[in-house]
Amino acid sequence: EVYHLMISGIVPRPIAYVGTCDKVGNHNLAPFSFYNGFGANPPIVGFSPALSGRTGEPKDTLINIKLTKKFTISLVSYKIVEQMSLSSSEYDKDVDEFIKSGLSKFICSNNVPAVEDSPFIMECSLFDIIELGKQPGSGNLILGKVNNFFVDSGMFVNNKIDPIKLDPVSRLGYNYYS
Repeated sequence: EVYHLMISGIVPRPIAYVGTCDKVGNHNLAPFSFYNGFGANPPIVGFSPALSGRTGEPKDTLINIKLTKKFTISLVSYKIVEQMSLSSSEYDKDVDEFIKSGLSKFICSNNVPAVEDSPFIMECSLFDIIELGKQPGSGNLILGKVNNFFVDSGMFVNNKIDPIKLDPVSRLGYNYYS
């Protein structure tokens, strides 16, 4: 009930498409709507992967970032909203959500994949993890320092990002998006 109150009242929430790798090079991709920016000097972004609501165990994104200390964030635009929905399901660790959803990979300089079709990508290194609980559904605030930005040059008008061209998708409550 608390979760549904929060996702219905804290709106709209931008969606971060987080790309990670495990220690043996398996790629993972997952969308998160508990996400935002928290500072510009240094540039810090954060998102919150929850522990599994059924088992209380950490999911692949959290495990991978704890191990490798690096990740990418790709903005979800309307162009890729259907693939975002496909990749939001829970899959086994050996399933590559990029392949499952039909998204192409853009390998950043930190060797972590991002979504090639995203108009705005941030390459990040782990700044801190704040555990927000130990129960099923508890969040983990992952803070990352942005080391590189990759922005589609077509998104700029007069040297500024045009939000209309960016066409971002955000999450509202339940199954509603904006």
